[in-house]
Amino acid sequence: MTLHTIELTGRLLTPAHSDYDAARVVFNTMIDKRPAVIAQCETAADVATAIRHARERDLEIAVRGGGHSVAGNALTDGGLVVDLRRMNTVAVDPVAKTARVGGGATMAHLDRATQPFDLATTGGRVSTTGVGGFALGGGSGWIDRKFGLACDNLVSVELVTADGTSVTASADEHPELFWALHGGGGNFGVATSMTFRLHDVPTMTAALLVFDPEQGEQVIRAFRDAIEHGPDELGGGVLYGTGPEEEFVPEHLQGRLVLLLVVTFVGTEEQARPHLRPILAHDPAGRMIVELPYAELNCMLDDPPDYRNYWSAEHLAGLPDAAIAAFESAVDGMIVPSASQHVLFPEGGAVGRAGTEYPVPWRTAPWVAHPFALWSDPADDDRARDWTRAVRSAMRPWATGNVYLNFIGDEGPDRTRAGYGAAWDRLVAVKRAFDPDNVFRLNHNITP
Repeated sequence: MTLHTIELTGRLLTPAHSDYDAARVVFNTMIDKRPAVIAQCETAADVATAIRHARERDLEIAVRGGGHSVAGNALTDGGLVVDLRRMNTVAVDPVAKTARVGGGATMAHLDRATQPFDLATTGGRVSTTGVGGFALGGGSGWIDRKFGLACDNLVSVELVTADGTSVTASADEHPELFWALHGGGGNFGVATSMTFRLHDVPTMTAALLVFDPEQGEQVIRAFRDAIEHGPDELGGGVLYGTGPEEEFVPEHLQGRLVLLLVVTFVGTEEQARPHLRPILAHDPAGRMIVELPYAELNCMLDDPPDYRNYWSAEHLAGLPDAAIAAFESAVDGMIVPSASQHVLFPEGGAVGRAGTEYPVPWRTAPWVAHPFALWSDPADDDRARDWTRAVRSAMRPWATGNVYLNFIGDEGPDRTRAGYGAAWDRLVAVKRAFDPDNVFRLNHNITP
């Protein structure tokens, strides 16, 4: 059997194929890898065939869902890519309030399928993220303070393991594997479908508020106080970035550094207004407050494609005034104008109260600083990386030491272990049981 004769329901692309170059483009344009073959799978059987074929020929395996891995783990040089993007269907059961999601679905596929029923589950903060990598890595999003992390809402996962076997992991079947899939990522196999618990979300409210950056500390303090004294329905994020050319952004702030506050609320604008009032008292230069479906909220701030990327994060044990001042000062060095964002997200609420033993040690941190560098010119590569690392250094006095691995690239084995915390040895045992040869190693790897 050659690369050209793998029998798939889907398509097989090699470098000679006219669609090959388009198929290997990922979100981070710094990544330019050339796989020997891209297996565009349509069924779990296709996935099993591709895995067996790669193993027989000692080809490194990469798994592609949304392609958002900042480290470029969705591709491999000279190996085989299990491309799941054709497996993107979503089946909603509005009575049971569950959704069965294909392994290659993005948040847009999931949100658009559940929205007609006024149902949702915790998704990412953008619509282009792949559901699989997001959820199996933990899954933090706009509504996690109300409904928990994405992994908290997993009902079951269908997985193709390293030997090509299909298994179902749930609370009743392979429970130890199911536990590991709550934060352990793609270390144990290829998720061909996942079933999620859904929640009633008939409407959301979003406020996009633009401030002059000189107002930063006082506005962030007001946001902190609103979150820490507000209900679980209240969420959002604060970021420094380049003022976009949008109608709600005053012209004099477009193209220059601004402070953008995103406030989200699970409910109506009328219900949200009391929580917005202390923040609006700081007189934003621009504002847009809208009531909208969750699916629309989740694509309002999609990360722009076609940029070079470098991200990192520090999870914070608290956000005292000194931490806010350090966060504000750390914006210095960010490339402006660019698509870069200097972000502070709140957690807490249902995330911190979950009381599970899942391998997501960062869930107890009430805040996370997330430097998110996106730029165009390769000459700025060192500048962008240096700024991201400087943000981490600035926030380290308040850091918990744990990290949400979906927020970072390859920062070495110590940071990977920080993403799994005290669960490491238990995760290693699951890895040895389901992938003893470390076939699935292009990830935040748990070495068997």
